[in-house]
Amino acid sequence: MSDIQITLQNAVAQAVEHLYGTPTESSKVLVNNTPPDFQGDYSVVIFPFVKLSKKSPDFTAGEIGAFVQEKVELVKSWNVVKGFLNLEISEIYWNSFLQSVAENHHFGKKPFTGRKVMVEYSSPNTNKPLHLGHIRNILLGWSCTKILEAVGFEVIKTQIINDRGVAICKSMLSWKLFGEGKTPESEGVKSDHFVGDWYVLFEQKSKEEYEQWQQSSIAKELFNTRKKTEQTEKEFFKDFKNKWFNEYSKLGSEVRDMLLKWESHDPEVMALWKKMNNWVYQGFDQTYGDLGVSFDKLYYESDTYLLGKDIVEQGLSKSVFYKKEDGSVWVDLTDAGLDHKVVLRSDGTSVYITQDLGTAQMRYKELGCEQFVYVVADEQNYHFQVLFETLKRLGEPYAGGLHHLSYGLVELPTGRMKTREGTVVDADDLIAEVTRLAKEQSAERGEIDGVAMAEKNENLRRVGMGALKFFIIKVHPKKKMIFNPEESVDMQGQTGPYIQYSFVRINGLMQRIEKEGVDLSMFAKYSDMKPQEKELLVALHEYPEIIQSAADEFDPSLIANYCYALAKSYHRFWHDLSIFNAETNEAKAFRLLLSKAVGQVLKSGMGLLGIEMPDRM
Repeated sequence: MSDIQITLQNAVAQAVEHLYGTPTESSKVLVNNTPPDFQGDYSVVIFPFVKLSKKSPDFTAGEIGAFVQEKVELVKSWNVVKGFLNLEISEIYWNSFLQSVAENHHFGKKPFTGRKVMVEYSSPNTNKPLHLGHIRNILLGWSCTKILEAVGFEVIKTQIINDRGVAICKSMLSWKLFGEGKTPESEGVKSDHFVGDWYVLFEQKSKEEYEQWQQSSIAKELFNTRKKTEQTEKEFFKDFKNKWFNEYSKLGSEVRDMLLKWESHDPEVMALWKKMNNWVYQGFDQTYGDLGVSFDKLYYESDTYLLGKDIVEQGLSKSVFYKKEDGSVWVDLTDAGLDHKVVLRSDGTSVYITQDLGTAQMRYKELGCEQFVYVVADEQNYHFQVLFETLKRLGEPYAGGLHHLSYGLVELPTGRMKTREGTVVDADDLIAEVTRLAKEQSAERGEIDGVAMAEKNENLRRVGMGALKFFIIKVHPKKKMIFNPEESVDMQGQTGPYIQYSFVRINGLMQRIEKEGVDLSMFAKYSDMKPQEKELLVALHEYPEIIQSAADEFDPSLIANYCYALAKSYHRFWHDLSIFNAETNEAKAFRLLLSKAVGQVLKSGMGLLGIEMPDRM
């Protein structure tokens, strides 16, 4: 809710009490933007007050409108349409507002409040490169950090890297068995892709081993002695795969042996683990650099996987947890609509939630944040419901500040991706593809052919990355989405390049102002505002509220869609009204200052999404 809307709410509440003798909470007065088809800037819903006035909606609106205009100096006029009170704000107010926006490069942002929040995002496995799914995670996390900073938080950007376990041992064993000493340098392959290739090879070798094993006498006997069902042989072996890998597979046995050696700190295994993980980290850092993201604090599962056992003991002493006869420890969350959840196995080993309980407590003590945001796909919704409810029952002081930023699956037009089958679209390949498409479109337009190569490449990089980031962020996090590279660079669609083009247009105007020495101070004398101008002013007025809503809801798509709507309004303004050839010098100055303000807000808003604006397109 903007300041002007709050002022109008208070005035209407005073009018209702004065006219009809009934106190009304101002927060319940509905004040919205006036629809484009009607005259006015803000509209008040009058129907809730008809019972108090005992008059028709239109007559009631007229009485309230007259009172508000008399009491609120900034209200220029009012009209009534079908029971809605439309209020027009004076040009003096809008001129003052426009000047304040144009002079304030930090418009919409709030000063530091002293509050601290942690945002955890990315958190990849070290057995493969980052892929399209990671990109959505990373971009949501990064934009949330920028938005939270904009409303005054100190933000700690973290990730917990999953650097241990069976999947990591698979890529390690694959390189050990088949690598023949090859390195990323010797093969000319980006280092994280190099490691990921060995993981894919392991799955291929495992598949071959399983297919051969299915022809063995042991496999035939298992199938023949199965429980009497209608399962075909193919269905049986599909369901049996995990059991086969854990009990019969030679490769599976070697992976488990390697994991045990890692847990006992075998020097040879530890050396291989460090070498291959370092390869992956080098690749990750390059991708993060290309995406323009970074982290303040890194956590590693190899350091945290044993955490949480002390919390389990505390929970037992508080009767939050209970122990079964086999020694396993559980929490009963059925009264919260969840289930019974194991927090410690019967052999005393941890499960994932044990680690997460310990990590949450450790980070609170270490960072002192009041809020903790986990950016994790919606496949883990239940896990975080259990985690948060358990921490709440343990009485952890930060339990009320936990939030799971859950997001939906992202696919390509060709369908879902599968890491084990090597069909995942790597983040690096996607970045390269959208940049290539941006270059193709630029070549077709030929608008920056005369620009120096370094400047040209930098602008194209910004356009390509803007296309990628905007297309993903514009979708509400909870929705599944399909990423289409060709659509993302469309200059006419709801895309990053469309918005960037608005900024480039404005940038051209600003350069002309400097060259021609236009006197912008004359804007204050302009009073004949056109609907297209008022539409932009009202939109600019909403920007601080949009940022706050995006922060409150952890939803960067609100910023993305606001920027698109603002750019669309500016394109309409550009098309309908002359700027440098305006009818008066006052109109020219006003429209140039309005363009400057729009350009600053577009740059600010897109910056909150991690999107840089090009100088040319």
